[in-house]
Amino acid sequence: MGRVNASVDIAATPEKVWAEFSNPNNFEKWLTIHTKWKGDVPGEFSEGTQVAEVVTMLGMANTITWTVQEYDAPSRVVISGTGMAGVQVSFALSVEPNGAGSTATIDAEFSGQIIVGALGKAVEKDAKKNLDESLTKFAELVG
Repeated sequence: MGRVNASVDIAATPEKVWAEFSNPNNFEKWLTIHTKWKGDVPGEFSEGTQVAEVVTMLGMANTITWTVQEYDAPSRVVISGTGMAGVQVSFALSVEPNGAGSTATIDAEFSGQIIVGALGKAVEKDAKKNLDESLTKFAELVG
């Protein structure tokens, strides 16, 4: 299993950060692994919502069918899903007040029979790079 996380401090209110962070229609603006949505995309997540997304990591596209496991506005949303080859993924997006601004965090977990050994390490490294880049883009979008 691979686990990575990334955080960024943003000079914006938690409410403003949450409005952008929790809106799946904005993922294409900042989430570097996002390739496209398949089918209908909700205006916002809610517990139990399902949506299919094509993500690209290590140059390989994979369709993940996400289910919203937890939705606690305006602070945390957890989505999890399964893609090709039984790859299981979980993303927790959270927002916390930080002084006059906010901290946005993504915690990601990857598991599956192919996420082991050298490939598992490569997935972790690529995920960390992408999450860091994504949150930098997100801070520029919101800040």
